[in-house]
Amino acid sequence: MPILRLHDCPARPWKNGLGRTRELAVEPPAAGMDDFLWRVSVAEVDSAAPFSAFAGVDRTIVLLEGAGFAMALDDGRTHALTEPFAPFGFPGEARVTVALAGGATRDFNLMVRRGRVRGRVAIWRRADDVRVLAETVLLYCARGRLELDDDVLQPGDAWLRSATIPAHSHLAPGGVVLAVNVSPVG
Repeated sequence: MPILRLHDCPARPWKNGLGRTRELAVEPPAAGMDDFLWRVSVAEVDSAAPFSAFAGVDRTIVLLEGAGFAMALDDGRTHALTEPFAPFGFPGEARVTVALAGGATRDFNLMVRRGRVRGRVAIWRRADDVRVLAETVLLYCARGRLELDDDVLQPGDAWLRSATIPAHSHLAPGGVVLAVNVSPVG
């Protein structure tokens, strides 16, 4: 089963060069910032740097660690990304500035190419939340542990979909998993 470990993913600069991210998965494999269909990464936000712009992309962000930050979007909306594991969606072309609520944070990001695919991040907190769907492309263990067949995901580990869906899955008490579902439009 394809297991990814966040610590094995190199930290790379954001598209705008003002922060760092670790890419967990991208479709198609080896796609760049301008030609991916979908992309999943974990970013480290340690300053009030503006987000990179991604035209034609829908983004979902989820606070993983830290006090979070306030987001100000150029359409006048604001959002306090201060509650862990509460997904927030916004258009990738939006100019977004941030004000840290405390120190550095770590957040999970799903980006999907608008008009081609739809994406959603489901949060699993209980054993009965666990449902690997046909459109599930990645599972990210944020807390605790997730058993998938003979493999165990610890915090920072991700399962990347291959041809086989796990026959057995179990989320340990206190665990939190982010399930990324991507489906074609139309």
